Amino acid sequence: MLYAAGVDVGSTQTKAIVLTEDRKIVGRSLINTGAFVTQAAERAFQEAVQSAGLAPENVAYVVGTGYGRYKVTFGNAQITEISCHARGAKFLFPATQTVIDMGGQDAKGIRVGPDGDVKDFVMNDKCAAGTGRFLSNAADTLGVALDEIGPISLQAKKPVRLSTVCAVFVESDIMSYLAEGKTMPDILGGVHSAIAARTIALVRRVGIEPEVSFTGGVSRNVGMVKALEEKLQLHVNVCDDSHYIGAIGAALFALDRATAAASQSAADVDLEAGRAQEKNPLVWPAVSAQAAKTQ
Repeated sequence: MLYAAGVDVGSTQTKAIVLTEDRKIVGRSLINTGAFVTQAAERAFQEAVQSAGLAPENVAYVVGTGYGRYKVTFGNAQITEISCHARGAKFLFPATQTVIDMGGQDAKGIRVGPDGDVKDFVMNDKCAAGTGRFLSNAADTLGVALDEIGPISLQAKKPVRLSTVCAVFVESDIMSYLAEGKTMPDILGGVHSAIAARTIALVRRVGIEPEVSFTGGVSRNVGMVKALEEKLQLHVNVCDDSHYIGAIGAALFALDRATAAASQSAADVDLEAGRAQEKNPLVWPAVSAQAAKTQ
């Protein structure tokens, strides 16, 4: 059995996926990246391999992706997260034409071709608006856990309108609404709505066509899924593995290369066998028969 792996080193979290040669996920891991990026990549890979019941040497090929992809020093290759998210989204949702990726520090829009190739993309990596950082700042200001703000936002009756989507000034906006007596669900409903509007405006620069698949850490936020769907008036593809889509795409690229290498190796063996038979046509059949008996 052939195994390949993808390691997606994000600014906030690092994900790893192990695939079999028939493209089944047999191992995965998710850890906080922290300050020591190389160690995070190594740990994520080790945990994914262990969850698959394998040893690292059983994995034929490893591809690193994400902002810290060059820190995957044990990997065989590095591929941009744009390509990996496109490939991974197409794998999980074959009809995908548009990918919205929202991570801890940036947001991306990707237009995907029929084969999972990247037709165009746009990225917001200069401002925290429309990213997990913005949501984290809002959660800190309100004194609630980050994983609670999505469900709370779904309870909004009259979502507020934020005057800014700047992560630096979101605290003052929220404090003003609290002083006015606005409820936490209405404030968080406004926060999610504002981020969705900002993100969609970004993605429209490359064109939004159905189907739309949502990837990255923020895809686990049910409030953001709802806000995007309401703004787009489209269903947004999301599943339990959406957070891992970058790593899945990297693992698929790794599997392609591992399979190609294995095929080349087999071809080389056949070529050498052919040359040997040409040199000694009488001896080679007997040698081959004896080798077959020992297998």
